[in-house]
Order: sequence, then C-alpha cells, then structure tokens
Amino acid sequence: MVGWGIVATGGIAEIVVSDMRLVDGVDVRAVSSRDTARAESFAREHAIPSSYGDHHGVIDDPSVDVVYVATPHSGHFEVTRDALLAGKAVLCEKPLTVSLAAAEELVALARKQGVFLMEAMWTRFNPLVRRLRRLVRDGAIGQIHSVHADFGVQFPYDPEHRLWNLELGGGSLLDLGVYPVAFAQMLLGEPETVVANGTLRNGVDSEAGLLLKYENGVFAHLYSSLVTLKDVGATVVGTDGQLELPPFFYRPTDLILRRPGREPVIESLQLEGNGYEFEIAEVTQRILAGDTESPEMPLDDTLAVMRILTEALRQVGVVYPATVR
Repeated sequence: MVGWGIVATGGIAEIVVSDMRLVDGVDVRAVSSRDTARAESFAREHAIPSSYGDHHGVIDDPSVDVVYVATPHSGHFEVTRDALLAGKAVLCEKPLTVSLAAAEELVALARKQGVFLMEAMWTRFNPLVRRLRRLVRDGAIGQIHSVHADFGVQFPYDPEHRLWNLELGGGSLLDLGVYPVAFAQMLLGEPETVVANGTLRNGVDSEAGLLLKYENGVFAHLYSSLVTLKDVGATVVGTDGQLELPPFFYRPTDLILRRPGREPVIESLQLEGNGYEFEIAEVTQRILAGDTESPEMPLDDTLAVMRILTEALRQVGVVYPATVR
C-alpha cells in the first residue's frame, strides 16, 4: 500500500480523493488545511485518519509516502519544495509553479533528492488520450499538420477569487490554457515560435490565443478564456484524416477517427470515477516500483510546457509579483 497525504481541501481535492478510493494500493492517511476545522471536517467526511492545520503535518506524518498538492497555484512551490526536502514523493496540481524558474528549481531538487515528482496532468493518463497517441504514432492520420484545442469557461469577475487575483497566480493561461498547451506539447514537442495575444483584467489574462509554429510548417492553434464559453474540444489534423476529442477533451469519453471516404470510427469510454483515477494509479505504480518520474508525464515535458506558457504570458503582458513562484 502507498500512503497518501492531501494538502488543501478545496473542490479539486474533494473530487480527487473520491477517485483515490477506486485505485488498488492507495491508502489516504492525512489531510491538511490552513483552517484546522476544515481539515477535521474533510477528514471525517472521507474517513481519513489524520488531519493537520498546515502542510508540515502531512509531510511529517510517517504514514504518508506521497503528498498530493491541491493548493492554489501560488502555494505549489512551497509545499512541493518542503515535501521533496523531506524525502516525500509529490503529485502537484498543474501548473507545477507560476514561474519557469521555480519549476526548474523543483525539478532540479527532485532529481538531486532522488524523489518522485509529477505534475498532475491527468489528461495524459485517460485511456482515450493514450489511444490517440498510439494512433498518431502508428500513422492512422498520416503526418500531423495541425493541433487545435480550446478551453473556455465563464467565471464571474471577482478580484479576490484566485482566478482573477494576480497574487494567487490567476488568469486563464495557467488555469485553463495549460491543458491545450500540454496537449499540443504532448504530440508536437516544443515549438520554434510562440505568438500570443490576450486581454488583461486586474492584471491577469482573461483570455488568450496562442499560435505555436513547429518544424515543416506544423502549427498548433490554442485558446483559453475565463469570460467566454468555448467548446472544450481538441482536434489533431493529419494528411490522411483527423482525430477528435469532443468536449471535454481533458477527460474524454469519446475519440473519433475521421478519414476521407470512410465512416467515422468512434471509440467510447465509460468512466467509473471522475477521470483522476488513472493518474493516481500511475503515481502509485511508480512509487511502488521505486521510480522518480513517470515516463508518460516526464518532468522535461512539464518544463517544456512552462516555457511555452511563460513566453505567452510575457507577450500578453501578465507580470506576477516576484513573491509568487
């Protein structure tokens, strides 16, 4: 069994902990919140043995092998650093950090310590996304010409909410745009050029459009927004057809293969949980095997995505405070 500790008790932690119960070998042992009463309530609700008023309690708990970091973006660096220094494996919500320099520091620390670290890009472990990668690799749609992915959701403007707050690492790119960017990077690697445009409100990007150009003219067209509803779908276009992940592409239940002159081929998936169970199973397997990285979500890919996001944020004009890492 692998003992898990959860840092923070927000909505994402509620969803993920329920999926943890679906994975063999997982034992949720501890949870923390800055609000001690909230940590105690969360622990009771989910039958977790121990609760703490700060993340150090989870990290220091001897029954915890891996720490799941579910704080707002601005808290990722400190908690992940402290866990790695304590020799605890870490699954950290995306983006790993707010700044590229901080991400590089954490990756270097994990490798120096010889401790497992993975960014929680759960989309990569969905069986249909794995299937899409195999189809692309096997030439089912010929050579890729372009990748298209969008993620737009309307969030009411509230300058104190983490999504609209510069000091909490807010904005559409880091919260939603990370999905389209990571999807394109998964298939195409790092681009030669990044062109980004966007709109600022309260210092953060309310929406952004990215055009990534790769070798041989291949490109990715990506979009994120906090102010518009946009089909959260993804399409991979090739010389001999295309692959589609209808909404929601970050947790797809359908994969469509379209080729000229043929009927579409649709593969479907019935999720048992919310879709996080696949990444939880991956981390648990890697820790039991003594691995320090996941080959499906390697740290080099996390850094590649952060480089793209950092350049896009620079072009859009988002400047986070130096204290936000």
